[in-house]
Amino acid sequence: MQLAQKESPANSDNASSAEPAISIQDVHKSFGSQLVLDGVNFSVRRGETLAVLGRSGTGKSVLLRIIVGLQTPDSGAAVILGTNMAASSEQDINAVRIQMGFLFQHAALYDSLTVEENVAFPLVHHRRDLSASDRRDCVQDLLKEVGLEGHGAKMPANISGGMQKRAGLARALALEPVILLLDEPTAGLDPIGSGEIDELIISLQKQHQLASIVVTHDMTSARTMATRIALMNKGRVVIEGNYQDLEQSEDKFVSQFLHRDS
Repeated sequence: MQLAQKESPANSDNASSAEPAISIQDVHKSFGSQLVLDGVNFSVRRGETLAVLGRSGTGKSVLLRIIVGLQTPDSGAAVILGTNMAASSEQDINAVRIQMGFLFQHAALYDSLTVEENVAFPLVHHRRDLSASDRRDCVQDLLKEVGLEGHGAKMPANISGGMQKRAGLARALALEPVILLLDEPTAGLDPIGSGEIDELIISLQKQHQLASIVVTHDMTSARTMATRIALMNKGRVVIEGNYQDLEQSEDKFVSQFLHRDS
C-alpha cells in the first residue's frame, strides 16, 4: 500500500533529487578537550548507500546524532533534504526527521507491543489521517516486504534476533522515508543471519531508492551492501570509495583495518 505523501518544507524544490539528500560539510565536534569529529565531509544521494566504518569511539554515532539533529556541530553543517539541521526551526527539523527511517543497533522494539503494533507505531503517531483499516493494510504490506508475513501477532521476545531486525526495518519504512539510517544492522547475528539482512537491505534500497547510511564494524556487510565506504580514524574520513579503492590504498591505517582479522 502506497501512502500519500504529506506536504512539508523538505519536499520543496530546494530538496530536489538532483541534490544530495545528505550533505555533511566540514563538520567539527568536540566534547570538552576531546575532539570527536575533525572536518568530516561527504554526501549521499537517493539510491546510494554509504557505509561508515571505523574503530570504536571514532565519532560514527555522534555523526548520526548530528544528521538527525539531536546534536549540534561546533562548526560546519549537516544539510539534510535541503535543511541545515543546526540552523533551522524545530518545525522544519521535525519535517525532515519524519522523512528519515532509523534502524537501531538492537532493533529497539517495544517489548509490550506485538510485532505488528511496533510497525504501526509511527503510523499511529504521525499519520492520523489514515483509517484503522488502511493502517492495518499498510502494516501487513510492510511485514510481507521484510519477510515477516504471519508473524505480526508475536511479541518481540518470541522471535529471533534476525526477525527483530526485520521488524525494525519494517517500522523504519512505515512513513515511506527518503533517508534510511542503519546503526550496526547486523550486530549480534551469525554470518547467515547477517547475510540475510544484507540482502534485505539491498532489496529495500533498490525498491525505494533511499539515501542510506550504514554505521557498522562489519566489513563484509559494508562490502556487500554499500555503494561507497567511508573509513574514519580520529574523527576524520581517511578514505572514501568502493572496496577496491580501500584495498589499493597505501595508507597504513586503511591496510590495518581491512586485514585486522587475517
